Amino acid sequence: MPARRRLLAAAVTAAACLGAQALSDTAATAADEVVSRGVTIPAFYNPPATLPAADGALVRSEPLPLAVSLPSLHGPLPGRATRLMYKSTDSAGQPMAVTGAYIEPTADWTGDGPRPLVAVAPGTMGQGDQCAASLGLENPLELGGQTVSVGYEDVAIYRLLASGAAVVVTDYAGLGTTDRLHTYVNRVDEAHAVLDAVRAARSLDGTSITADSRVGLFGYSQGGGATAAAAELQSSYAPDVTLAGTYAGAPPADLTSVTKAIDGSELAGALGWSLNGFLQSDPSLKPIAEAHLNAAGKAALADLSTMCVGDALFGYGYAKSTQWTTDGRSLSDIIAATPTLQAFLDSQRIGTLKPAGPVRLATGISDNLVPHAQARGLAVDWCRKGADVTYKAVVLPSVGSALLNHFAPLLTDQGDAVAWLTDRLSGKRATSNCWSMPAQP
Repeated sequence: MPARRRLLAAAVTAAACLGAQALSDTAATAADEVVSRGVTIPAFYNPPATLPAADGALVRSEPLPLAVSLPSLHGPLPGRATRLMYKSTDSAGQPMAVTGAYIEPTADWTGDGPRPLVAVAPGTMGQGDQCAASLGLENPLELGGQTVSVGYEDVAIYRLLASGAAVVVTDYAGLGTTDRLHTYVNRVDEAHAVLDAVRAARSLDGTSITADSRVGLFGYSQGGGATAAAAELQSSYAPDVTLAGTYAGAPPADLTSVTKAIDGSELAGALGWSLNGFLQSDPSLKPIAEAHLNAAGKAALADLSTMCVGDALFGYGYAKSTQWTTDGRSLSDIIAATPTLQAFLDSQRIGTLKPAGPVRLATGISDNLVPHAQARGLAVDWCRKGADVTYKAVVLPSVGSALLNHFAPLLTDQGDAVAWLTDRLSGKRATSNCWSMPAQP
């Protein structure tokens, strides 16, 4: 069986098992070989029974072959990759294993100081283990079979490597690791995974980063929420990780607003990922889900728990949550009428803390998937707390598709985002434009 198929085969067993448990307590011990939608997840992703005590401590590592690599006189371009598993702590205070990848660039760092390190928080990949960003570096495009996975974050990763910065990318909690379900958009789980990825990269042998290397965070969409949350939690969770700059693109800061926006959109499947993640994070919510979800809703959540973005677009594009509930109400209406759910979503709100270091927040003014207004609101919240904020309103016309309205700014603004972050990594000071917020769209 070709290596590509073996990888695809490895992820499906695990995701299928997780899918069956989407509405139940997910306490599974991963088998040696887990398959998710026909993809076999490598045994590397099965966490051991015991984890190290320190957050960010390496559990294991191995060479990671990059799918897109070119030879050069100074080594392979864009660099040499290492697959990682490291210890982190989840939102319940429990130890968890997280996977990811470190890439040592071949390009020289031409900025001031030693080679810097950028932690990349991926955008929405899905919930099946086969969707993990580290696997996307090895297999950036999987079409056919039982899953459709695209490693679109590879573009940003390669641009950062071309600047001479080292990159570590996290797979987040439960995405890749086969022992738990991915807690999609859980701000604490994501922030911890990002910050601990920096610690894990620092502990690798044979890298060119040093204790004096500046650190930056880079993320868009789900990744923008993760880096925003990480910047907020850095001082309390990882005071040893000083941040030179954080890029947070299209961050889902207010999940109440985002939940309403994605319902009935091309990416309606993200509703299922959110609910699955909430139930994984807080099992006390399970009776509420059982009471309000009908058979179709429960089946959708189980199905989505093993899907990547491509699968969800084909399988649940434009789905409406009113079809998943016992009384025909939307999930947003049920949340609004249920104080316990309101409190849970409020606990996920980003913007209640001052972020560490300078931040660049970008949002498309036509974004109606991860709504522009709530992302702009995060910039306002941070400015009011005295944060060093560079706010960028990406002015693009609405094209009628919520998905395109959301992803167009990712492409058009990415070069400026990389340039802003590399300036911070070179020691250049940022210039906050909080003063201009009243005039900003």
